[in-house]
Amino acid sequence: MNVKKLKFVNTKETVFVNNLRARVNSYFEKNGISKFGNGNMVIKTIFMFLLFFTPYLAMVTGIVSNPGLIVFCWVLMGFGMAGIGLSVMHDANHRAYSKNSNVNKILSYTLNLLGGFYPNWQHQHNTMHHNFTNIEGFDEDIDPGSVLRFSPNSPLKKHHRFQHLYAWFLYGLMTLTWSIDKDFKQLFGYLKEGIVLNNKMSKRRLIIELIVSKILFYGYILVIPLIFLPIPWWSVILLYLLMHFISGFLLSVIFQTAHVMPESDYPLPDESGSIENNWAIHQLLTTNNYAPESKVFSWLIGGLNYQVEHHLFPTICHIHYRKISIIVRDTVREYNLPYHVRPTFANALVEHYKMLKKLGRPDYENSK
Repeated sequence: MNVKKLKFVNTKETVFVNNLRARVNSYFEKNGISKFGNGNMVIKTIFMFLLFFTPYLAMVTGIVSNPGLIVFCWVLMGFGMAGIGLSVMHDANHRAYSKNSNVNKILSYTLNLLGGFYPNWQHQHNTMHHNFTNIEGFDEDIDPGSVLRFSPNSPLKKHHRFQHLYAWFLYGLMTLTWSIDKDFKQLFGYLKEGIVLNNKMSKRRLIIELIVSKILFYGYILVIPLIFLPIPWWSVILLYLLMHFISGFLLSVIFQTAHVMPESDYPLPDESGSIENNWAIHQLLTTNNYAPESKVFSWLIGGLNYQVEHHLFPTICHIHYRKISIIVRDTVREYNLPYHVRPTFANALVEHYKMLKKLGRPDYENSK
């Protein structure tokens, strides 16, 4: 995976890109608005942290001891875990949460708090996924291994014919695999490839920080409940898995419905490592919005129903996406370029299901 060899070489749409950026910048300047978070973002952050930690503290302090309520608490924590990831961690790791770099760095660690490892995330998501969206061999988000097939350019296996049925269960394992082994495999893989994840952190420090973060995570999220909750130990483990399943499922379906869709492109570089397209146009071709009219839903999922805007302007805080989406949509259509949007999240899920089914068929292998 030589990132340096892959490049976008078509510059024909520079006028569109320059005008789009100028119009978005003008929106912030004319309205005297910062591109970073505001009071609404602070309120959302507090809400998501309370959603996760209130039920946790209620259980381990003995305020909640009824078995039924304990189950409900773990369910809430699953939603809270997803909420922190979508609404806080995501923006912080894109350095979009605050103009203060220290605030972004501190909040980046919320991924570690949820069982992940932020240096891995920043490389996989910020560098590889955002720069090379839907490009086989570069975008790890469309490379879940042989168990699923997210790209028509990846090998087709016999079991993929059923992936539209079993993928939904595997989605629920996303955050669980982070916390168990994926981060270790990723980190050692990146280090072996010579990838620099953080200029200020040595290889040794990265490994130590990963190990320490996992110990702290399992200590507070599993060991303490095993000690203090008035239910059998196996119940705690099952509820811990339930929390992860809820969080992993929510995160997976929100991200996958943005790129693994029937209208999504899956371009491949030529022999010289060139993609014959402008980077911004590439984002339009590979990214989808959904549910643009649902303000509450958008608030809860960190504005990630506006994935087109997020991919074009990843360093702008998500609370601004709904407003700038009008500018983006109108400018894109002015230049007769694609702007993929599904009316509802339910419709996006249906189309994602259809795409999984198509990708499991031999006749779809080379259709893109």
